[in-house]
Amino acid sequence: MIKLQKIRCEYKNNPIGIGERRPRFSWQIISKLTNVVQSNYQLQVSQEEQFECILWDSGKVKSNDSVQVVYEGPELKASNRYYYRVKIWDQEGRASDWYTQYFEMGLLSHDDWKGIFISPEDESAADISKASYLRYGFKVTKEIAIARVYATALGMYELHLNGKRVGEAVLTPGWTNYKERLQYQTYDVTELLKKGENVIGATLGCGWYKGDLAGWVGKRNYYGDKTALLCQMLIRYVDGTQQLVTTNEDWKCSDSPILFSELYHGETYDARLEQENWATAEYDTSGWKPSHEVQQEISIVIPQEGPSVTRQEILKPLQLLITPKGEKVIDFGQNMSGWVRFKVQGKTGEKILLKHAEVLDAEGNFYTTNMRSAKCTIEYILKGDIAGETFEPHFTFQGFRYVMIESYPAVIDLANFEAIVIHSKMEETGVFTCSNEQINQLNKNILWGLKSNFIDVPTDCPQRDERLGWTGDAQVFIRTACFLRDTHTFFTKWLRDLKSEQFENGGIPFVIPDVLTHIIEKIDEKEVDHSSTGWADAAVICPWTIYQCYGDKRILEEQYETMKGWVKYIQSQVGEDLIWNTGFHFGDWLALDAKEGSYFGATPNDLTATAFFANSVAIMAKTAGVLGNKEDEKLFLELHTSIVKVFQNEFFTPRGRLAVRTQTAHVLALMFQLVPEEHKKRTVDTLIQLIQENDGHLSTGFLGTPYICQVLSENGRIEEAYSLLLKDDYPSWLYPITKGATTIWEHWDGIKPDGSMWSADMNSFNHYAYGAIGEWLYKVVGGIDTSEVSPGFKHIVFKPQPEERMTYAQTELECPYGKVILCWSVLEGKMFIHAEVPHNTTAEIHLPQTTKEMKKVHHVGSGKYDFEYLLG
Repeated sequence: MIKLQKIRCEYKNNPIGIGERRPRFSWQIISKLTNVVQSNYQLQVSQEEQFECILWDSGKVKSNDSVQVVYEGPELKASNRYYYRVKIWDQEGRASDWYTQYFEMGLLSHDDWKGIFISPEDESAADISKASYLRYGFKVTKEIAIARVYATALGMYELHLNGKRVGEAVLTPGWTNYKERLQYQTYDVTELLKKGENVIGATLGCGWYKGDLAGWVGKRNYYGDKTALLCQMLIRYVDGTQQLVTTNEDWKCSDSPILFSELYHGETYDARLEQENWATAEYDTSGWKPSHEVQQEISIVIPQEGPSVTRQEILKPLQLLITPKGEKVIDFGQNMSGWVRFKVQGKTGEKILLKHAEVLDAEGNFYTTNMRSAKCTIEYILKGDIAGETFEPHFTFQGFRYVMIESYPAVIDLANFEAIVIHSKMEETGVFTCSNEQINQLNKNILWGLKSNFIDVPTDCPQRDERLGWTGDAQVFIRTACFLRDTHTFFTKWLRDLKSEQFENGGIPFVIPDVLTHIIEKIDEKEVDHSSTGWADAAVICPWTIYQCYGDKRILEEQYETMKGWVKYIQSQVGEDLIWNTGFHFGDWLALDAKEGSYFGATPNDLTATAFFANSVAIMAKTAGVLGNKEDEKLFLELHTSIVKVFQNEFFTPRGRLAVRTQTAHVLALMFQLVPEEHKKRTVDTLIQLIQENDGHLSTGFLGTPYICQVLSENGRIEEAYSLLLKDDYPSWLYPITKGATTIWEHWDGIKPDGSMWSADMNSFNHYAYGAIGEWLYKVVGGIDTSEVSPGFKHIVFKPQPEERMTYAQTELECPYGKVILCWSVLEGKMFIHAEVPHNTTAEIHLPQTTKEMKKVHHVGSGKYDFEYLLG
């Protein structure tokens, strides 16, 4: 029997408000049979659930494609629901049943919008961080079939309908390049409407649009100086008629109890100013003021592309601490992003004041110096409700583990506090466990680094006055992120912003969305503008990684000109010489071989920049090949050959010595295949020597660390790779764990062995970049990877590389075709391997440490496989 599951349109289950005019469909096959391969599929699309009138029928298509099958029917219409159903046949002709799902289009062009942007703020609002209310009353006269709200804001908004909060998303509409792209959200509000009088309302806050950004340089109003709302409600009645409710100048506005709300600084809320039931028809608005139109081009408004940020988890307090200074501090036991929700009972006008921190100092006191100018403070003024009051913030979030209660009008009961974890809503895909509990904790820390920083954009850190989408951090971590969560739509959205921010000359900003260009003038007395190697290469590395992990050719098509433009920019910098020695580069940022007091590692920028140039060109050649652009493929292959030759002539002596004697130089040369083949062994041996000279530790920074274990394991030095992984003294991945870390640190010695802190000007304890080792855990220790020529795990490569200091590892990955599992264990001289391959894929299982007589590689189809043998 052949069945289907996880039938999706654009990676979503029954989505509403999609913007893809040619949406794609995917499904997974389930069966108790083995070696199941889809031979044919059929897709049908209709506007009726019964499929009496079929809009598009693919017919019976001979294909094993079951991921991202493109709709090829007539043009889809805005705000219309479509039903689709799929049926498949396997290689033996066995057919599944029909499986039916639906998708619903959003507003597809600016002509579909009938409302205007309206604002409650006047010209004096630029420096004000308070939030405002907007509301509008309307009548429903007939029986409703469906009702949808499409909403966005300049700023952040929360939507209300008849006194109830609409939707589960927070921090809407998310952060994009607001100058060119502003997402709107779609809500099903059918059940919230009633016959007769209704009221729709919104609360507006500053958010990323007009609030503080890049706080260390004091920048605000980057995109605009007034908040505004754009909203449109479509009501379709049972009789076939419809009604539109839109934002217009008849909407009324008022101040809210949110006196102050900023992403970096927190929120001040005066509950005495609450207007109970303000978004209901019964409320008297006689004291409210009219709103006014804000001139904003609606053509920038687009359907939501990435996953919404939502409340994901609730953490209970671990303990209440009294520090040596007498501070009352709640320990939630986990560094995270979100906020505290609390209950309180007290008198009118009494205050609660909460401050947030990641760590305690060496003496055990509350430590906030590393927050820089970010205040991370929540202030709540009680209204005096005898039944008690509950509060959580609206338009801010904090990065914290510890919360200091500076003011609280009652006995502190931990049952009244909980931490709300927020991040972009992404399906959990990867699970890794092994026999070493410190490594298991490292894996947890890597995951929490992702959860804390994937808040609509991949930020560097969630606590201080920064929280920006640094391109370098994103590109080194993206492969790890794809193991841990389904990040496809998250990065698709971010890469579209990157594309929109690319400069005319092909350069790429340091952060996406770009709020730093022309703000930062100098770093270390060097002119700073854009396009640092290893950072801007995100334009090439990230689309290719998404293609590899999800098999999504469309993202390569979308990003191809951006990728190509980046390589052309580098070519304009290097000229015929092909050695990139111009411009500003972060280089091997924060490497331990840096000079005292410097952030810049010892590896010369011309080596790192030329190495990444070669890597990006190599990816471009492969991308052009995938897209069938033979001419570009040939040009990029020729260019890559030339760069490699120049690199070898510049940085290798005739006898094969790499002239730059740093770990990162050797790592990059090996990783990007820049070492002359006859000198590869010498290069690997020298890397081992450099590690030994550093007492068996790494000294790499942002550009070398992600690859160091990988180049060791790929070159037959698995023992040395494990030795780096398992080190627990400074510097190492496990050292922070010995200091109680629950996330990845920005610096190897964020807290030094003596308990003192690294310099407070840049010392985050929740900074995922060094968590890029997660890729190696999954691919080498766990043993699961995809094939480059059959990406998206269409062909799975099981290739674990165990080492005697571990006795087992178990890895699971939910790939586009289903669950992939690999378990290995060593017991009494025997190796045990268990592998599970989802249907409609193939796999190769490489058995480690076999005897000479054993078959080492097994090519298999879907099913479960077990191997047991004596170690060779």
